Amino acid sequence: MTAPAAAPVAPTASGASGEARTFYFERGFGRNAVKVLPGEFFVAGEDIVLSTVLGSCVSACLWDPAMRVGGMNHFMLPGSSGPGESTAGPTALAGRYGAFAMEQLINALIKRGARRENLRAKLFGGGQVMRNFIAINIGERNAEFVIGFLRTEGIRVVSSDLLDVHARRVAFFPCTGRALCRKLAQPDESLIAAERQYTDRLTTRGVSGEIELF
Repeated sequence: MTAPAAAPVAPTASGASGEARTFYFERGFGRNAVKVLPGEFFVAGEDIVLSTVLGSCVSACLWDPAMRVGGMNHFMLPGSSGPGESTAGPTALAGRYGAFAMEQLINALIKRGARRENLRAKLFGGGQVMRNFIAINIGERNAEFVIGFLRTEGIRVVSSDLLDVHARRVAFFPCTGRALCRKLAQPDESLIAAERQYTDRLTTRGVSGEIELF
């Protein structure tokens, strides 16, 4: 992917999680765009671009080709014990968080008219970019989780770019399912810092709230 120059237009700061709220104009594509940060997702049926930069996190890009609606998330499994793990255990909590992140995206797509059986997926991320995370293989765990989740849900993965040691810049076009991915030679220090802060929040706060499944 040729790296487009982004010209932010009145960006709005996003919260720790939930629907993305960082909007800008992507000059390289000539379209409005939404930046999806760690813990966020966004769904659209308009001709816009969803963009993100991934290190150890993963993004699932899902779309319904018949309804021309799609979305992207950006998440990481908790990497160590945190509140609420004493009864479920860290593995169960990680799975619960990952399922929450995926169902949050799927539910938003269904609310926009998508049908679960029509959904297709493209997967990105899971790079080993944080050296002190090697022992827990966080990128590998993220990749294995999202592949397993989609297999269980019967959602076909049409392409993926996972693992390795590189950070990635991803642009996704939700109406068509087109996705562009560029591996970065060196991860930006701000990306590593953002992912560290994100995983620290997951570890200390655990998974909050429940989600109703369709």
